[in-house]
Amino acid sequence: MRIALHTKVRPDRVEEYEAAHREVPEELTEAIRAAGAASWTIWRSGTDLFHVLECADYPRLLAALEDLPVNIAWQARMAQLLDVVHDYSADGATAGLPVVWEL
Repeated sequence: MRIALHTKVRPDRVEEYEAAHREVPEELTEAIRAAGAASWTIWRSGTDLFHVLECADYPRLLAALEDLPVNIAWQARMAQLLDVVHDYSADGATAGLPVVWEL
């Protein structure tokens, strides 16, 4: 399945957000892959962030990551940098952007 998400980085934290993503903990990327993600790409336009995630089962992926200490620490770090935060707990499993058109 393919999931699209929209978040917003705080205007005064753009550089810090990008720097954080240059050094995502390997333990976290391994956990995301183990939870079923094939890819995750984030684009930025100004302060708008657009994510596209390819995975087998998004709700299962979120549930697998929810209680991992490395993910909890990462989400706490991101909460300091973002204006609009996606809920990366099991409760956020239905928060993807709806598809409007596809070729």
